[in-house]
Amino acid sequence: MDSISSGSSLQFLAKLLHDTQEEDDDDDHVPCSSVSTMTPASIGPVKKETSGTFQVKSENRKTIWNTEEVPEGAEFDDTWDPREQPEYQILFKQCVGTEDVFFGMSRKDPSTACCEDMVIKIKLPETKYSDIALDIQDKVLDLRTPQKKLLLHLPYRVDSKNGKARFLSEEETLEVTLRCSALGC
Repeated sequence: MDSISSGSSLQFLAKLLHDTQEEDDDDDHVPCSSVSTMTPASIGPVKKETSGTFQVKSENRKTIWNTEEVPEGAEFDDTWDPREQPEYQILFKQCVGTEDVFFGMSRKDPSTACCEDMVIKIKLPETKYSDIALDIQDKVLDLRTPQKKLLLHLPYRVDSKNGKARFLSEEETLEVTLRCSALGC
C-alpha cells in the first residue's frame, strides 16, 4: 500500500482539476507546500467576476429613487422637528361570543392575528381637541399638536376611511379605533 501524504495528494488533485490555460497564464506560480492554504475553493477553475451595469428604470433620469422604493409614510417623517413624542399604547379588540369563549367554535385565538379592531390610546396632556391634527393611512398614523408629534407605523394594514377617534378631556387621551383590513388581522 502506498503511503502518500494527504497534503501532496490534495495538491496533485488540485493540479489535475485546474485548466491548462490557467497554468499557462501563471508561469511563476509556485505550488504551496502547506496544506493550510488549500480550501475547497482552490479546486476547479477560478470563477471570473463580471462587472454589472445598473439600468435606470425611471422616466426622469434626474430622480434618485422610484416611488416604489420609498416606504409608506416617509413623507411625514421629519427628523428636525423638536416636538416630543407622546406616550401611546396599541391595543387589539376581538368580537367574541359565548360560543367562542366556552366552546371555541369559531377557531379564534387570543393572538393579534384574529383581532378585528386596533385601538391606539395617545396621552396628550395640556392639549385641546381643536389643536389636534390627525391623518391616517393604511399603515401610518400621523398626529400633530403644538407640543407633540407622533408618526406611528402601524403593525397591520387598517381601513383608513372608516375609523373613529374620540378625545377624553378628563383623561387627556385621544382614543383612535381602526378596523383592521382582511389581510392584516
